[in-house]
Amino acid sequence: MTAGPAVRAFARREWGPLFGTVRAAPAARWWRAVPLTLGAVCLTALFQLVQNQPWGYGPVQAVGSVRAGEPLWVALLRTPLSLFVPALDLPVWGALAQILVVFGIAEICLGRTRTLVVAYVSTLAGTMYARLGIALGPDVPLLGLPASDARVVDTGPSAAVVGLAVFVCWRYRAWLTGWLVIAAMVVEVVVKPNLAGKEHLAALVAAVAAYGVARWRGRLPGAQGRPGPDGVPVPGGVPVPGGSSGPGGVPVPGLPSGAGGAGGTGPCGVPVPGGSSGPGASGGAG
Repeated sequence: MTAGPAVRAFARREWGPLFGTVRAAPAARWWRAVPLTLGAVCLTALFQLVQNQPWGYGPVQAVGSVRAGEPLWVALLRTPLSLFVPALDLPVWGALAQILVVFGIAEICLGRTRTLVVAYVSTLAGTMYARLGIALGPDVPLLGLPASDARVVDTGPSAAVVGLAVFVCWRYRAWLTGWLVIAAMVVEVVVKPNLAGKEHLAALVAAVAAYGVARWRGRLPGAQGRPGPDGVPVPGGVPVPGGSSGPGGVPVPGLPSGAGGAGGTGPCGVPVPGGSSGPGASGGAG
């Protein structure tokens, strides 16, 4: 096998299931496929706009800024909104792009509720780690943090982004991509061992644990679907305009949904327009 076909085969194995699912949902529902993501992008942009106003920095910090030196109950109240407060020292377009891409893919692949849960658990893990690290002190290798980090604001959306990225990659068997995300976060801590980098690692640990629990309980979304053209899986259960579901919930374009008396049943339960039944249908002429 030459390099070209080998690369294409690897890409189909690594990203085919994920790409097939992401491509099908917007084609069927457009913007209605990612309302959570669009809301998160708008809320992050709003927080960025407000906190850069002379009157807005204080209110944004009061509702969405989490520091390890604050009381725990305050941090827990602010943590949900801290997912959408971008860091002041980083370009906001980076945070918006991360949320749009990663949250969007996660919402399509996992659903709104599971996306929010994984994002919140990842962010909360970073927040709780910061308190643990400061309590351990800088003399403890790897886990310890200096007392000055108690005044540093947490990572904002980035902890949720890395947690969701690994969860989605492993859910859709893009194993190498998931491990590359983890490796990048480890390199970040080695090169710049600050609070943000270590919170990212804590978020990854929480996301991996959430993935393990979901698999153990059998609560992950359904199968990725059957292989389609070029080996790219066709996700089941995604509505296609003007079509109905074929075997395994795979949409069959051009067939009326709920054919009822207008058509019979063909092989494998696929409706046949015109009121007749295809071969293999039950109740056919003997």
